[in-house]
Amino acid sequence: MTDGILTPDQILAAAEDVLRRYGPAKATVVDVARALGVSHGSVYRHFPSKTALREAVTQRWLDESHAELATVLASGAPAGARLREWLGALFRSKRRRALDDPELFATYVKLVGESSQVVDRHIADLVGQIRQIVDAGLARGEFAAPDPAAAARAVFHAATRFHNPAHAAEWSRPGIEDDFTALCDLILLGLEPR
Repeated sequence: MTDGILTPDQILAAAEDVLRRYGPAKATVVDVARALGVSHGSVYRHFPSKTALREAVTQRWLDESHAELATVLASGAPAGARLREWLGALFRSKRRRALDDPELFATYVKLVGESSQVVDRHIADLVGQIRQIVDAGLARGEFAAPDPAAAARAVFHAATRFHNPAHAAEWSRPGIEDDFTALCDLILLGLEPR
């Protein structure tokens, strides 16, 4: 590969492979450049620091792992069904990543811990998506919530067990699907108009 055609996506893909191979503690920008067959200066032209590269990798992973959410959000389904499906899509994407590629998942958990701004923006986006569903439910008379923003945050935090990587060890346990269904039932009951 020549330095002239190097793209940020190529760098991020190579960085992901390097992180998978060496882990976050040992992976370096030089390793990424070596994997691409370019100088480390070429990588720094796109990402000014190792931190910037790691944050971009984290952002890419979060975006890819939640691509299905936008489709659910855009559906015209009733708000209750849409919220249940949205929470399910979030849970499935996290569980799939944790169980299918545990080494890379562990790497991302570490990177997420280091990338608080990336994570904060991501959480704000997820809560914003829940808020859109809550607002749609309020507009249609399907939900009742005196403070829609607080309701969206509460839904997000209530479902922590099913999306926070700290709980990944629980995601393959027997009964987890039943627990998820029970939580969704309780959330939706709490949003019903009285």
